[in-house]
Amino acid sequence: MTNEALRELAEYVSERMPDAVRATSITHGELNVEISASEAATFIEFLKSDRSCLFSTMVDITAVDWPQRERRFDVVWHFLSMYRNHRIRVKAAVREEDIVPSIVEIHPSAGWFEREVYDMFGVIFSGNPDLRRILTDYGFRGHPLRKDFPTTGYTEVRFDDELKRVVYEPVKLVQEYRQFDFMSPWEGADYILPGDEKAEEKA
Repeated sequence: MTNEALRELAEYVSERMPDAVRATSITHGELNVEISASEAATFIEFLKSDRSCLFSTMVDITAVDWPQRERRFDVVWHFLSMYRNHRIRVKAAVREEDIVPSIVEIHPSAGWFEREVYDMFGVIFSGNPDLRRILTDYGFRGHPLRKDFPTTGYTEVRFDDELKRVVYEPVKLVQEYRQFDFMSPWEGADYILPGDEKAEEKA
């Protein structure tokens, strides 16, 4: 699809849905539309049903975490129109405490994607009939794809031979594990690695 056709589509959706659309842009041959989160369901229903759009296929729902922003998360929906051979990316900036309307009634397959975004980022979708965690374990604390979530997590899981069951314990790391120099091993390191003393003895 040409950029000219994408610009025409951007103007069309902006004119038809002025309360929802905040901004439009074209990147990598795809149309990006920024919308108000509260208008998400209304706007996506329009994209699906309008004869000039016909975005009948929902490809994905995801999010991006920007901890330094007031509106911390970008919730992102991707759609495909097989009738028009168009792709569109819809994005809404939301605060941590904001609630985003679910689009399950418009696209039933959105239920699992919304659960994934809730699980990984903590974004809540109102109207989702089964908004439970989907990728993490029962009782998991926190949301792993938030940028302030520790890479080691908070708890570790192991099988205890004495108790004969799975146990959850706070993460315990030796201090050496936490120290990284991010240096390429081919460039050489200043610290002594295990086994280096044997090379010195031979010399």
